[in-house]
Amino acid sequence: AAARHAFDTGEWPRTPVAERAALLRRVADLLVRDREELGLLESRDAGKTLEEGRVDIDCVADAFRYFADLVVGEGGGRVVDAGSADVHSVVVHEPVGVCALITPWNYPLLQASWKIAPALAAGNTFVVKPSEITPLTTIALIRLLTEAGLPAGVAGLVTGPGHTVGARLAEHPDVDLVSFTGGLVGGTKVARAA
Repeated sequence: AAARHAFDTGEWPRTPVAERAALLRRVADLLVRDREELGLLESRDAGKTLEEGRVDIDCVADAFRYFADLVVGEGGGRVVDAGSADVHSVVVHEPVGVCALITPWNYPLLQASWKIAPALAAGNTFVVKPSEITPLTTIALIRLLTEAGLPAGVAGLVTGPGHTVGARLAEHPDVDLVSFTGGLVGGTKVARAA
């Protein structure tokens, strides 16, 4: 309900592209600032070496920067050749609404960032459900989003088994888009629910 309210009545979907990009860059800076702590957490959560955890955090920061740059580049719309001098065609990206983002156990924070960063760049709100096996760095990312200044209600988090919690999230009437990466059992239930 909070993500729906934040999308329908909040400021985030109407926030100028440059401001959304600036927030994504602040998140990237916070990830770099907390690289050691988050790398250790990712290592412990996913059973990786500490160096692999650190590299994952670098990649997550890069993802937030990438989508910040991408949205600024596309922010004013893109003129498309319509094949006629009498026709002016422009592609303008608009937010979809509330996104249900369901992520797997492997590369947990990187997988979450590949869903969260573009959703935010586009002006969407979201509820993320990380794998019940590796939720810790996604929980930490939600805290960093708040620290970076993301308005209340834009980011939500639920935890639990994918085949039950993920399916319930996918079928929720407030959800406009479902992005799922995971296993066959959970995926089948999420697909049926969506």
